[in-house]
Amino acid sequence: MKKGENSLKEYAQKLLTAEEAVKVVKSGDWVAYSHFVMFPETLDRALAMRKGELKEVKVKTSTGMHPAQVAIMDPEKESFIYHSSFFSHSDRQLGDRKLAFHIPGNYWEEVPRLYQGYTARPNVAMLKTTPMDQNGFFNFGTSCSFTHATAKMADTVIIEVNKNVPYCLGGKDEKIHISEVDYIVEGDHQPLLTLPEVTASEEDQKIASLIVEEIEDGSCLQLGIGGIPNAVGKIIADSDVKDLGCHSEMLADAYVDLYEKGKMTGAKKTTDRYKMVYTFAMGSEKLYQFMDNNPVCAAYPVDYTNDYQVIASNERVVSINNALQVDLFGQICSESQGYRHISGTGGQLDFTIGAMLSRGGKGFICLKSTRVRQGQLISRIVPTVEGIITVPRSLAFYVVTEYGKVLIKGKTTWEIAEAIISIAHPEFRDELVEQAQIMGIWTRTNKKI
Repeated sequence: MKKGENSLKEYAQKLLTAEEAVKVVKSGDWVAYSHFVMFPETLDRALAMRKGELKEVKVKTSTGMHPAQVAIMDPEKESFIYHSSFFSHSDRQLGDRKLAFHIPGNYWEEVPRLYQGYTARPNVAMLKTTPMDQNGFFNFGTSCSFTHATAKMADTVIIEVNKNVPYCLGGKDEKIHISEVDYIVEGDHQPLLTLPEVTASEEDQKIASLIVEEIEDGSCLQLGIGGIPNAVGKIIADSDVKDLGCHSEMLADAYVDLYEKGKMTGAKKTTDRYKMVYTFAMGSEKLYQFMDNNPVCAAYPVDYTNDYQVIASNERVVSINNALQVDLFGQICSESQGYRHISGTGGQLDFTIGAMLSRGGKGFICLKSTRVRQGQLISRIVPTVEGIITVPRSLAFYVVTEYGKVLIKGKTTWEIAEAIISIAHPEFRDELVEQAQIMGIWTRTNKKI
């Protein structure tokens, strides 16, 4: 018998149309979708067509990069209730229309621990994958994350095959065997969604320059998404820094640029030496092509990549994350504006702790000092945060704006207030000092800001 012949027979037996496959969903079920750009849009559309036929089916994902049809086609939420543990732009738009709900949680414990008694296990998992390989495995592509854990804990597993998904090699749980799959659907084979290139603003470049001063040979980087990480990558690419490592939740284009410039070798990493370790990826088509069958990249589940003890096992970890607001106590808000939900905790707290515990590690929270709302300049440095606290003051490390960087770890309350005000927009500093005095965190020993 030829290699893979049994798997091909099993494949044919399990192959269904999307419309046939979603018939397994019953009223009251929990349905778990795969995440990020691996969102199963073909199955989502087919399930949404059962509106009116089902009642109170709860659907959950993380960072759904395609508009969820189960939410859009059922605005009354009679058949479907849609949830996301980290809001994408699409999720945020649905949330503004009260069509999406958030599931709070640290990324590293997202599924494996939560399913062990804290939340309902999924009745049905719908997961986008690569085509089956000759050994009978489907690869999870750019989203290792908690995909395999979801499949293991689901009663029924449905695979949506897409030939445009890169085959991403991993350290663990990056694939699933056909014997673990109940049904297979061949999707529309749409190209993976790509992110538009973000041009770094002048403020982004100033912030990036301040951070790069703290990066040394052999540093192990965690970069997020957006203008600041891109700017950091470009500045490093033109610097003399060498032998950088990658241990990150997200693999982004900046890492590819650093690798191609010879800056990122992983040679000084303590754990997973020479490997670019990540749990999900989003970016350009160039990034996806770089990842395809590339042994330099290693996909791991999130309970490995975001375990702060694993993070800290590498020396000189530098974590770089964005915030929406920082207050005079040093509290970090990165996921909401007031009660309007923007994103999620994600791995920001995980990597802040991991960097703090790493020998020579540093954790940076970055934000522009202001934003504009209805033509009015608004300070993002505030007396007390108006939204959800993502990083408590007891764990905050460095805070950086275009006006400077300050280390607030180990400082007194009045020293923290003084430091934070010093990097606020000059127009708001006097007002912030007045608020600090009212709050009892300003003393006569404070220097004039």
